[in-house]
Amino acid sequence: MVTTTVRNTFLQRLVGAAALDTAIYEEVEADPSATSQAFLIVVAASLAAGIGARGLLEVTFPGMLLYSAIALMAWAAWALLVFEIGARLMPAPQTRVDVGQLLRTIGFASTPGLLRALGIMPAVAAPVFVVTSLWMLLAMIVAVRQALDYRSTAAAVAVCLLGWALAIVVAVVLGVLFGPTVS
Repeated sequence: MVTTTVRNTFLQRLVGAAALDTAIYEEVEADPSATSQAFLIVVAASLAAGIGARGLLEVTFPGMLLYSAIALMAWAAWALLVFEIGARLMPAPQTRVDVGQLLRTIGFASTPGLLRALGIMPAVAAPVFVVTSLWMLLAMIVAVRQALDYRSTAAAVAVCLLGWALAIVVAVVLGVLFGPTVS
């Protein structure tokens, strides 16, 4: 008897990732073909952050590109930190993860960041960034718990909060070094 597994569509995966559905995170972890989808989400969420920065910081088009690049670098720093902390420093006995599995799951955890483009409207920019940042943190916790096979959500929270704090430092430093000057 052959068992067939039906994979969700990209849109279903996006909705499931945003809804913090653990089954979706398990699916993308196990599906190497989802790597390009995860990459697309991360790049699109970074571009959305740059677009949203227009309403938040009143930046010009080059500034939007700069903030998109900073968002992408901050995500990459977060991903690297999560891998190092979760897979190397704090692995659970059952943790068996490779870089691809972790990148796929945390790439999909960036799905709420797509909404940052709504920040182009100055009146809602700050709330949009706050809500999407917290939502992405929650999605990252789910993604990390699934990818690192943690039995405890507390372990995933610790890994994500530590990585998030360090990634914010990276983003702030990059923003200060390369961002526009305020007079």
